[in-house]
Order: sequence, then structure tokens, then C-alpha cells
Amino acid sequence: MTCATLAAGAALAPAQAAAAPVRGPSITAKGGFVMNAGTGTALYGKAADRRLPTGSTAKIMTAHVVLAQKNLDLDAKVTVQMAYSDYIVAKTASSARLIVGDKVTVRQLLYGLMLPSGCDAAYALADTYGTGSTRQARVKSFVGKMNAAATNLGLKNTHFDSFDGIGNGKNYSTPRDLTRLANQAMKNPTFRAIVKTKSTKQRVTTKKGGYRDMKWSNTNKLLGTYRGAVGVKTGSGPEAKYCLVFAATRNGKTVIGTVLASSSEANRNADAAKLLDHGFRK
Repeated sequence: MTCATLAAGAALAPAQAAAAPVRGPSITAKGGFVMNAGTGTALYGKAADRRLPTGSTAKIMTAHVVLAQKNLDLDAKVTVQMAYSDYIVAKTASSARLIVGDKVTVRQLLYGLMLPSGCDAAYALADTYGTGSTRQARVKSFVGKMNAAATNLGLKNTHFDSFDGIGNGKNYSTPRDLTRLANQAMKNPTFRAIVKTKSTKQRVTTKKGGYRDMKWSNTNKLLGTYRGAVGVKTGSGPEAKYCLVFAATRNGKTVIGTVLASSSEANRNADAAKLLDHGFRK
């Protein structure tokens, strides 16, 4: 080999090293995806288009559908029905602890939906914003709106069969689809304000006209523990395992992503932190 050849090889080496891609982190979740929220550029994917159960991350779509209603009045009051309470008991579901007969505003229901992941709040919203002469018809209508919204957003690997993620095995999405959904939802200022809230106290009207203070804490533990975290929604269940749609903003850059079917709550949070770190490095 000539000296000229050696010199050429030496000159190529740094360029090749510089072009080497940043390796993605190792996560325990079955699926993961992260992207730049501003540009939509994908920054990492692991089984990004694999259909997996959503758990309560489906409630992102519940909130998105409500907030997309024409002439929405966030201060309109909804009376809590016995059916919402019965549903929680029957499903052993996560609850906002709504009290039958209380009058709760739509805005408050959204807090109850997204912070403690209240399936009773989800039911109340579906019953209110679905159409039909019976509760069953209204719920079916609302779930139809969720699926129509998924279609309109181009989420081809997403389907809902319930308003809260508790369904008959047909609530599924992918890390990429849920990230795209959340990124769209985060464009709404009310949604953004709610999902970044660690805890809240909301005063509601009781059946007798008095007042009751409801206190809700966010199930998303990245808030307050990961610098710049601004949302979005947890999910869990026997089939879904541990899921998290997450977002954080640093120095004007927002990174958003999803992990589905992680093996524990701790691993779910660790997976999300790894993907956020990776996203901010890219």
C-alpha cells in the first residue's frame, strides 16, 4: 500500500466516524417512538407501527374529541349520573371519585379525565358529547367520533371501542400513532394546560346547591421529576401493561413520544426518560 493510499484512508476515517448515527437507547417496552414535536421528524423507533393495547392513553383522544366540539362551553355543567359510578365499580376502573348528583363543569371533567385518569369522567364526557336518545346510543356515537378523528388524522393503525381504553380487545394503537395524536392534541391550549398540571383542587356544586372541593393528582410521574416535562398521559392494564405518552420542552425544543407495553411503572418512566434524553441529543 502506498503512502498516498494510507493518507487517503486516514483522511476518510474522521468523516466516517462523524457520519455514524447516534445509537438509540435500549428500552424494556415492546414499542417506543419519539419525534421532534415542531418538525415531526422521527428521532427513534422500536416497533413504532406495531398495534398494541392503548390502556388509558386512549383518553387523549377522548379529550381531543371533546375539545374539537363546535361552540364548546368549558364552563357548562354536567350532572354526575349513577351510571358513571356503577361503571367504575363494575370495571374496577380508575376514578376521579365523582359524586352522583354533583354538577361538574366540562373543564373540570377534563381535569378528572387526564390527571387521575377518571373513567367516570370519561363516561360523563362521552354521554354528554355523543348523540342519541339513550345513553348507550350516545356512548356509541362518541366512540364513533373518536374513530372518525383517528381517520382524519391519518392514524391508520389506531382503533377505539371504548371512551376510556377499557374495551373488548379492540382498543389499539401504535407508538407512532399515539405520538402523532398527542402532538395534535397539544396544539390546544386547554389540553396543554391540563396535562402539564401536577395536581389541582376544583370546586364543584353539590346536589343540594352547596360546594365540594375535588383534589386530583396527575398519574404522570415525569412531571416534576424530568426537567421540562409538560405531559401527557399514562395508561396501564392487564393487556396494555404500562404505557406512557410523554412530552418535554427544553430551550424552545419540544420532544414528544410514546412507550407501550413496558414491564412496570418504574420501567415505563425510565423508558420515557431515556427516549426524551435521546430526543434532546438528536
